Amino acid sequence: FGNKKAIEDERARLNDEMNRGYFADMKEFKEHGGKIADANKTVIPALSAVKFPELAVTLSNGKVLKLPISCSSGEVNEESLAVPKVSFVCLSFRASSQVQIIPHWLFVSFFKWNQENGMISSWSKPFLESFGDRKDLQVFEVSFIDKWLLGLAPIKKLLLRVLQKQKNNESSVLQRQVVYSFGDHYHFRKETKILNLLTGYILLLDKSGRIRWQGFGTATPEEVSQLLSCTSQLLEDQ
Repeated sequence: FGNKKAIEDERARLNDEMNRGYFADMKEFKEHGGKIADANKTVIPALSAVKFPELAVTLSNGKVLKLPISCSSGEVNEESLAVPKVSFVCLSFRASSQVQIIPHWLFVSFFKWNQENGMISSWSKPFLESFGDRKDLQVFEVSFIDKWLLGLAPIKKLLLRVLQKQKNNESSVLQRQVVYSFGDHYHFRKETKILNLLTGYILLLDKSGRIRWQGFGTATPEEVSQLLSCTSQLLEDQ
């Protein structure tokens, strides 16, 4: 029975991947520039908010964390981490969809480009400017890396070592943490209903790890205002 279910799941996955590939993403991207939907204007009510799926991420120093950092998170007990009232999470798949088997210096430049991606910074920059003095917030910029070559231990270690050398010039109390999720992310995408891998996904999580706000693509001035307003509301409510 187990094998039969596994086969059915794999068939469903192959069907999804065939029907939703790079060219479909690119066609959509050309139509809307990554803005697959408008950002939420208000905070999603707690009762209707869905939980952010558990996700293992790696920092540039090689340390592994599990997101979200919430009240029930094992990371809080094991690592003595404080539970943030709000977590600002940016999800980016673009670099992992373009990296091929290429020289070391070139794929490093892809990740550096990904960290400076205009879509993500259009949200994170004003967020850090507005809440840079807060200690009850956390910022995570997650890059998904599904290429098997980059997940191999020696190459992964080398990649993280190079990334660790990149200096962080931010002086605010609230620091953005650029992290990486290695390996297959199909089931994570299914749970979060992520289809287009060429755009960015911006989330606000509450202290219970629930998704309370979402944004997509490049931020408009109005959406930045909504992001900051909803963050302030979540901070007050918790």
